[in-house]
Amino acid sequence: MKLEDYKYLYKELAMYDDIKRVSKWLNIDEELLFVIYTQRVTRDATKRYHIIKNYIQRLQMEWKNGKSLVKIAKEWRYPPVLMSFLIMTENYVNRKQFWKWVNDPESIEENRLKSELKEAINNDLIYSPYGMELQTKRGKMGEAMLFKWLDSHNIKYETEYDIKHKLQKTPDVLFKKVEHINGLNVRWIESKANFGDYVELKRNYKKQLKPYREMFGEGIVVYWLGYIDDINLDKEGIYVKNKNFFNNLGTAIK
Repeated sequence: MKLEDYKYLYKELAMYDDIKRVSKWLNIDEELLFVIYTQRVTRDATKRYHIIKNYIQRLQMEWKNGKSLVKIAKEWRYPPVLMSFLIMTENYVNRKQFWKWVNDPESIEENRLKSELKEAINNDLIYSPYGMELQTKRGKMGEAMLFKWLDSHNIKYETEYDIKHKLQKTPDVLFKKVEHINGLNVRWIESKANFGDYVELKRNYKKQLKPYREMFGEGIVVYWLGYIDDINLDKEGIYVKNKNFFNNLGTAIK
């Protein structure tokens, strides 16, 4: 995707309802738009976390005086579950108890709190259990596609699960020897079920991709939902690809 197109989509996806509008308008897959929207929301939440935190005693007082958790979250344009977390853990309950409530709101004895936290959960498609499940499911689907492709080409590999007890840094796929795939000589593949923009790649590079390169040699990171066109780490031996790299290989395996 061209950088200017990505910037335009990023700007347009200010609210969840924008996903369907932009999808119909530009004929773009809703899953891709949801991922870009999620990246925007999570980054904004991280950026403004300390700002919200500075006002949290005031916001907690507003809640105690009758304003709902969701209303406060909407006024501050902040994810409802995350806003609830900040309000509730401000000298009210600890983190562990809060997340227990989120995962089992029926266990909450206080009726108002039960009702409002349920509402917050239902209005948050990112930080709610459902949102977390979507993210996990997307990640597993990406890995499953990768494993299926490798199996179909009889390529031997170890998974993160196979090697996590042996190594500190574990890519999703590690080859026991260098594999020749479509002209690339690689030892590992990392699967990312999201969109690779500069922010995402920078974070992945520092925490995972650079260490993998240093430990094992050259490898591939696949962003299943695409990436910014001019992103290129070939000189560093890290090859950024999307799903088409695997779909179009055919008999390109040597």
